[in-house]
Amino acid sequence: MTTSADINLSVLIKDKAHELGFDLCGIAQSRSLRERETILKSWCSEGMNADMAYLFKDVEKRINPDFLVNGAKSLIVTGLGYYSDKRQKEPGVPILSRYAYGESYHTVIKRKLDKLMSFIKSVKPETSGRSFVDSAPLLEKAWAAEAGLGWQGRHSIIINSKIGSYFFIGILVLAIELEYDEPVKEEYCGSCRLCIDLCPTGAINENHTIDARKCIANLTIENRGPVPEEILPKIERRVYGCDKCQEVCPWNKDAKPNTNPEFDLPGEIELMTKEDWLNLSRDNFKRLFKGTPIERRKYEPFMRNVTDVTKQLG
Repeated sequence: MTTSADINLSVLIKDKAHELGFDLCGIAQSRSLRERETILKSWCSEGMNADMAYLFKDVEKRINPDFLVNGAKSLIVTGLGYYSDKRQKEPGVPILSRYAYGESYHTVIKRKLDKLMSFIKSVKPETSGRSFVDSAPLLEKAWAAEAGLGWQGRHSIIINSKIGSYFFIGILVLAIELEYDEPVKEEYCGSCRLCIDLCPTGAINENHTIDARKCIANLTIENRGPVPEEILPKIERRVYGCDKCQEVCPWNKDAKPNTNPEFDLPGEIELMTKEDWLNLSRDNFKRLFKGTPIERRKYEPFMRNVTDVTKQLG
């Protein structure tokens, strides 16, 4: 049963989250997302997870936060915008996804969540819990919907009616009761299917899931081998990630640039020419991308993407 103290703390938490720079903050009641189990298992059984075999493991942990935090009662779900209207300026250069423009979102969000956790403990010292940013078997998109942040669009990404879909999700799983937001159970894509029809590789399924075997983001980031020959002509100049399904989404037509300097596109990268990319040395790769999402891709596979895409375009 939610008490007035729980309600007051919930308000304070949301106020603090916005003070820390989060664009969105909602609170969900912890439970087993049993209804997601069949979807996840079916998706993996059909091979849609590509070579990400880990997604088929620990399914019970993925659907039940109690396996991650003993006595889990509440999930504070945050959204941090990363949209940028900056573009790489030189013609014909390899393209980076907006999410990779600056410092790794794992690091940025973890810092903010740690501060939020410290604040909660200052108000309620007995609070226990953990923070998660793509760091555990947790269904982050499902919990974003549970916490009222938005609905899962046809491209599988969470869409918020006010800020669109260009935001990262960070979660605090806590063993305390709070006031809970209404889950978003409806989806508001209507008859629109631009993301499905305009995906360069046809990777978006009809059931709000992605075929990772065709997804440019997966093939240029997680994929261990080279981009398949039949896919290369379709990825245009993308060498790390893909924003196509979000770029064509009507809910993003009024997307506002993020206010986080950590996610800014460095001027040096913005002005790199095609020759600069092709001749990027290992040392310069380390210097330019230290602390960014691209750093974890490593030099050799990243440069393989660069050279393969450049050769394809001629």
